[in-house]
Amino acid sequence: MNYKMLGRFISMILAIETVSMIPALLISVFLHETASLIGFLVAMAAGGVIAAILYVLTRGAGSDFYAREGMVCVGVSWIVLCLLGCIPFVVSGAIPNFLDALFETVSGFTTTGSTIVPRPSLLPKGILYWRSFSHWLGGMGVLVFLLALIPVSGRNEGYTLHILRAESPGPSVGKLVPKMRQTAKVLYLIYIALTALNILFLLLGGMSLFDAVCTAFGTAGTGGFGTRDSSIADFSAYIQIVCTVFMLLFGVNFSVFYLVLLRRVRSVFKDEELRFYLLTVFGSVGLVVWNLLRHGVYGTVGETIRHAFFQVASIITTTGFSTTDYEALWPSFSKALLLILMVIGACAGSTGGGLKCSRVVMLLKVMKRNIAEVMHPQKIKTVRLSGKPVSEKILANTNAYFATYIFIAVASFTVVSLASPYGLTENLSAVLACFNNVGPGLGEIGPAANFAGIGAVSKGVLIVDMLAGRLEIFPIIVLFSRQAWKRG
Repeated sequence: MNYKMLGRFISMILAIETVSMIPALLISVFLHETASLIGFLVAMAAGGVIAAILYVLTRGAGSDFYAREGMVCVGVSWIVLCLLGCIPFVVSGAIPNFLDALFETVSGFTTTGSTIVPRPSLLPKGILYWRSFSHWLGGMGVLVFLLALIPVSGRNEGYTLHILRAESPGPSVGKLVPKMRQTAKVLYLIYIALTALNILFLLLGGMSLFDAVCTAFGTAGTGGFGTRDSSIADFSAYIQIVCTVFMLLFGVNFSVFYLVLLRRVRSVFKDEELRFYLLTVFGSVGLVVWNLLRHGVYGTVGETIRHAFFQVASIITTTGFSTTDYEALWPSFSKALLLILMVIGACAGSTGGGLKCSRVVMLLKVMKRNIAEVMHPQKIKTVRLSGKPVSEKILANTNAYFATYIFIAVASFTVVSLASPYGLTENLSAVLACFNNVGPGLGEIGPAANFAGIGAVSKGVLIVDMLAGRLEIFPIIVLFSRQAWKRG
């Protein structure tokens, strides 16, 4: 294990996070929020001092950097990121309990959006901004941002690939352009451009600048922390439609946008994952609309379609915004569909969570191939995705990921069921909502409620689930392996 390189990465992550707190600090100064101001000053001082010490101690770090180092760097960096990020909540008194503050911060950076805050609108504006900005910073990945900034020589090009693979959501990471640093830059430029466009459309709908920025951060990171107690329900139909469209856009693999910029539209239409994603969205909306109309939940067809589209988009992209209390109003069939969409998730290479559409497609294709092989043992069939053959290594990794996913979900559900005061529905949906980085669950932790009462042990389990879900499981599991920490 290259400990000096690990320390160097942590120092740079802390430096980036410290600088990222400046806008929240300025908001606190401008609005005379003294407690928040002190909270950010303490966090920034701690982050700056630790970053400086680590940077000095890790001078001359070696360039030996492999997949193991990439996994450990990503896992440790995210834990440190969240520990520093929760300090403003605790010191300011906005969330005085450390475990609750850590839960809120991890939920923010992992773009989960599960909250322990009963009334977000009562939080100071500086804290509200930091809470939403954590979604934006965590959505694309803070280490991806770091790779876009730091100069990388040819001999160190390898560690950028290991970092990007460990942090990026999806079964595999490819290069959009020849150099990985350029790939990171392209990803962030697209991310920034879409976020700015989202803010513009929200402002055109009459949103205040503060609400528009925070909502766009939550949408871009597919996180779901809002500035209002009712999430997006208090805003106009126009605002809700804008959020729906941008949630769906941020759930798409960012390479698709790059192909559009290159005018390679044919390649976009050939993308099998994108087709599956859109088919799942429109199919689910159709089923939900049919179910809601059948039970007469809303007054008009237009209102029914708007709420159905918003909630399907919010759940499949794992954003977690809401325009209606679907827990109280929607029939069981529609809520069951939302649970399924939590698991499926968005596209690989997006800011969304869940299993990812590409994995679901590959798992279905492997299942189909296995059935065919049972009937025709002599026949050899290659699994293809978007017309290209998928290597057996990627298929094996996908199967391993799915098996690990099931094991962690079952183990988490068991522990939460033992420790939580809630019932089966709440406990299952809590695990699925946090592990898939969705946000609200069902029952007592639905869109009109929060996670405050789920218990300390359950919160600890869900914190690990959120981190594991955002980092594609293995960077967190690797931290518990002795082999990962051995030198050499």
